[in-house]
Amino acid sequence: MGRRRSGTVRRFSSGRWQARFLEPSGERVTAPNTFATKTEAQRWLAAVETDVGRGDWHDPRAGDVPFADWAARWLAVKDPNLAPSTADLYRYLLRRHVVPHFGDVPVGRMTSVDVQDWLATLHRSDLSPNTVAKAYRVLRGTLEAAVDAGLIKESPASFKGAGTERHPEMRIATPEQVVALAHAAGARWEALVLTAAYSGLRWGELAGLRRSDVDTTDGIIRVTRKLGEVNGTLAFGPPKSRAGHRTVRIPTFVVEALTRHLDQYAEEGPDGLVFPAVEGGPLRRSNFRRRVWVPATEAAGVPGLRFHDLRHTAATLAAASGTSLKALMTRIGHNSPAAALRYQHVVDGQDADIVKYLERFGEQADDDPEPSSG
Repeated sequence: MGRRRSGTVRRFSSGRWQARFLEPSGERVTAPNTFATKTEAQRWLAAVETDVGRGDWHDPRAGDVPFADWAARWLAVKDPNLAPSTADLYRYLLRRHVVPHFGDVPVGRMTSVDVQDWLATLHRSDLSPNTVAKAYRVLRGTLEAAVDAGLIKESPASFKGAGTERHPEMRIATPEQVVALAHAAGARWEALVLTAAYSGLRWGELAGLRRSDVDTTDGIIRVTRKLGEVNGTLAFGPPKSRAGHRTVRIPTFVVEALTRHLDQYAEEGPDGLVFPAVEGGPLRRSNFRRRVWVPATEAAGVPGLRFHDLRHTAATLAAASGTSLKALMTRIGHNSPAAALRYQHVVDGQDADIVKYLERFGEQADDDPEPSSG
């Protein structure tokens, strides 16, 4: 038996060593694990005494809660502040990829080596790198919250870059390509393509538009809600962020296309959907992509172009106008200047080319004022 000022070490019959000490409250605490040598046990006690002296002592017993229980508590606290789709994603990632590995492990016993092994296992599976990054961010969030709650002293999930997703390089459609896409999509969807390419609205914002959100007299679209999908169920909700609530002005040729569309295809009444599905009701993105968008991109000679790339197109053209960073952020509905700066960098030195494209599009719009059939 060995004794220190506030702790003791003792040797078991197995040859392992145990360390115990008296915490500031007067309660005796046992080290969470045994040690191979007496020196290691005494070193642990010395570190504890140093932490106590600094006021930095953390009781290892606080982390005895199983990870699955802590993750459920963490998500219950966060859930009211998350978008339904985000909350659903977190639940899925925890249930499918995180809890099966760490569920029964006490939070305080999780190590960086455990997290590293888990990451390696996911990367060896059939999961995409972006899915692994998402799962890691959820794990990191739960463990950072455990630090804040005093369950653990530091998070074992601190691998730089592990939560970074790699997205496909954004593509910018020329105005000529936008015209080709609008015509290839057919008369029913021409206004949707043009509005997306020149307003910068997200898919969900476009699908959620009501007649009352569109002012064709002043050429204004008010973004007040979006259409989201959770577990296959479509539901309307607020925009993605506070910046998502915005008013966007659109060019005259887009107003004209929208006016024709409202007369022929939109639902009736102020709350009627501007872009309903053919069979009525909200437009499902997967159906539109399969039935309309993919065939249109192939017909227009831009296979692989994503509908979201029309938003990139709108933002890039807006940046080319020389507008301020704040105005660009407002138009595309971003809280952070980082995204807006991407578009300004894209158009560096290309303003003349873009204006030339815009002039051509205006000429085409004058030459072909009526929508094509489709």
